[in-house]
Amino acid sequence: MTDPPGPAQEPDIATFLRARRAAIRPEEFGLPVLGRRRVPGLRREEVAQLAGVSPDYYVRLEQGRGHNVSDSVLAAVARVLRLNDVEREHLVNLARSTPGRSRPARAPRQQVRPGMRVLLDMMQTVPAFILGRRLDVLAWNPMGDAVNGFSTWPAGQRNVVWRTFLDPRARMFYRQWDTVAAETVAFLRLDSGRHPGDPQLAALVGELSVTSPEFARLWAAQRVKDKTFGAKLLHHPVVGDLELAFETLALPGEPDQLLVTYTAPPGTPTYERLQLLASWTAPQADPVAKAASPTANNS
Repeated sequence: MTDPPGPAQEPDIATFLRARRAAIRPEEFGLPVLGRRRVPGLRREEVAQLAGVSPDYYVRLEQGRGHNVSDSVLAAVARVLRLNDVEREHLVNLARSTPGRSRPARAPRQQVRPGMRVLLDMMQTVPAFILGRRLDVLAWNPMGDAVNGFSTWPAGQRNVVWRTFLDPRARMFYRQWDTVAAETVAFLRLDSGRHPGDPQLAALVGELSVTSPEFARLWAAQRVKDKTFGAKLLHHPVVGDLELAFETLALPGEPDQLLVTYTAPPGTPTYERLQLLASWTAPQADPVAKAASPTANNS
């Protein structure tokens, strides 16, 4: 008789559903709490009862053997576990993933369209950059570099997750480091559900889990969150504190690439500090071209 698989061998859907079950108290559904429970939250049988499916059916789903599960069953389970829209998407992705499917040892290199690079450069006063799979930083404009310092990151470590947890400067740069860390891991977890079996993601998660206890704890929490919009509080090493609003825009035709921009209302200290950074990053006029210009000749 073989031993049951340990946590490291469990399918992602098992750890996700177990974590979500643990977050729901039986009393919230009027279920009696009788005797001592081995784990907090709802039992498998209780989730099955509340979702209107057989216990065996739900067990197969949680064990990663429910690849033909219907949308209605997944919706019922999501309702019982009180999943939001992003968590529902993650559940569907995990349930539909096919174990054992052959995958390339390395994913194709992520490319940014030339038109997007031109657009980045045209946004001269707006910090902007493009994120790809696993939160790799693929491209940025001068203002994005002036705020984040992307060009100073080693070429093999231009990744937001790596920088957040393994760059000692990140805890000073992100004034709300705990919030940034949790949201970063939650988005990475969402990405893992969209692209199961990614070897580069597995290598990144493995490295961070070994070297960062904070990452390991947050990864085990099974939280998922999309990257949309919000506030970013930074401490820039030159101009000081920045209170920025960020917007994350999905690129048409590039489902795995996101354009991120930072803005600040005119008249605020952050706006003035961005203007200062913009003046430093503005290209200097070519003295030869300036001398040949009509304005120069008429002065």
